Amino acid sequence: MTNSGPANFIESIISDELKEGKGDGRIHTRFPPEPNGYLHIGHAKSICLNFGVAQRFDGVCNLRFDDTNPSKEDTEYVESIQEDVRWLGFDWQERLFYASDYFDRIYEAALELIRQEKAFVCDLTAQEMREYRGTLTEAGKESPCRERTVAENLDLFARMKAGEFADGSRVLRAKIDMASANFNLRDPVLYRILRADHHRTGDHWCIYPMYDFAHPLSDAFEGITHSLCTLEFEDHRPLYDWVIANVSLPCRPRQIEFARLNLTNTIMSKRYLRQLVEEGLVDGWDDPRMPTLSGLRRRGYTPEAIRDFCDRIGVAKSNSLVDFQMLEHCIREDLNRRAARTMAVLHPLRLVIDNYPEAQEEWLEAENHPEYPEMGTRQLPFSRVIYIEREDFAADPPKKFFRLAPGQEVRLKNAYIIRCVDYTKDESSGEISEVHCLYDPETRSGSANSGRKVKGTLHWVSAAHALPAEVRLYEHLILAEEPTPEEEQEDQAAADFKSRLNPASVQYLTSCLVEPSLAAAQPGSRYQFLRNGYFCLDQGAASDRLIFNRTVSLRDSWAKAAKT
Repeated sequence: MTNSGPANFIESIISDELKEGKGDGRIHTRFPPEPNGYLHIGHAKSICLNFGVAQRFDGVCNLRFDDTNPSKEDTEYVESIQEDVRWLGFDWQERLFYASDYFDRIYEAALELIRQEKAFVCDLTAQEMREYRGTLTEAGKESPCRERTVAENLDLFARMKAGEFADGSRVLRAKIDMASANFNLRDPVLYRILRADHHRTGDHWCIYPMYDFAHPLSDAFEGITHSLCTLEFEDHRPLYDWVIANVSLPCRPRQIEFARLNLTNTIMSKRYLRQLVEEGLVDGWDDPRMPTLSGLRRRGYTPEAIRDFCDRIGVAKSNSLVDFQMLEHCIREDLNRRAARTMAVLHPLRLVIDNYPEAQEEWLEAENHPEYPEMGTRQLPFSRVIYIEREDFAADPPKKFFRLAPGQEVRLKNAYIIRCVDYTKDESSGEISEVHCLYDPETRSGSANSGRKVKGTLHWVSAAHALPAEVRLYEHLILAEEPTPEEEQEDQAAADFKSRLNPASVQYLTSCLVEPSLAAAQPGSRYQFLRNGYFCLDQGAASDRLIFNRTVSLRDSWAKAAKT
């Protein structure tokens, strides 16, 4: 082990096995995504667990694509998954595999089961199979095809492979127990006929193994010692073990289940996420509102913050609901350390400093981070006309309004103290159109006489030097919390999940101004816009203007709640 002491119940199990001398002392895990969509934050938990367990016990972890359903799979998803796993900081080295690598071996495993009279070709329709399956209180009925001879089953299965039969007309089923209390053991389907172009094997195959058959075999072929799955596979474990026990294999993996990640205000069904993309309800898989890793990356989340989040929520045996604010807390903590400070005005209000010389401009030194001087400084231009946030001025201020108002003083961050002497209104709208102030030249930040105190400090940008920018403010895509499994099942039938979509999940601010230092910003660069939150320069479609996505606001109610 690389560290002492187990961190979760799975590591405790593995530690005990190693102490008892079970197995051959090696630890080999795998992360097995299906290439039918982009990875989301729930997958991050599994990635961190599988690769983390391998690292902790000096083992290895494979990346394997369970590509057994070509009708929904695509090379695009394969490439995006590899990018996401690397981005999170994990490396499978040379251990990249596909279930399709084993199609010939999986077919041979099916033949072995047929020869043992443990599998048969069934002609029942899908509806008939449902009717024969039974209920929770009644055993199922055996298929009339169940007693076919080995020779007949071998012949029919070979003809299925040769493409003689129509899609869905026949399946290969395991012969287990139609009276089992576990529905997964009631003669489950192992192979189905499906004519679809496979992203790796093309049209070579017209029969494909079911996930519950291909998965345990793939684990065994790769020498996996521990197959870590989420809790929805707990009822599938007896079938997993049955396959392992009844096929000649080089390895006997052990399946262990853990709780999946359920996050408030989030959907993590790939079916739903795909629907959002295909119906144009979001701007692609990497839309910053999506819980996909590519969406979170584009929004400005860091891999360090996501790994920290996965570590904090831990690995449990029962499902629970995690507050999204905890994830936001993790990204705030990370960006607070790494994000340079800068100034941006999202709702500009023009401010004229009447006693500042019209032709004068000066460059002021500003720290990039108040706690990390090693991050250096930058130069800010200052001039007679600047812009402040519209909400930072009030013509008729309420009590304890410590920003700018007639007769009140504030400090301009990194600059001077100013006092409001007048303002003008737009006659048609009644909105404040311009504020007039006087500045005290003796109060420049950093000067010997800059110690005079005022209660308010405002961020600002110089009108002559500021850069135009678009800022996108994101809120939860889903209004309600994650539904229970029962609610989710109902939603799948009625597609009601769209009723929970937040119509105000994004706000586009197109008249923003940012300080000129951001002209050198690179896509993906993250900043704290003073008093506005953390923002990331968009990594999406090329644009001739600066576009910043708000990663997260500055407010952290979860951290406060955690301390109470």
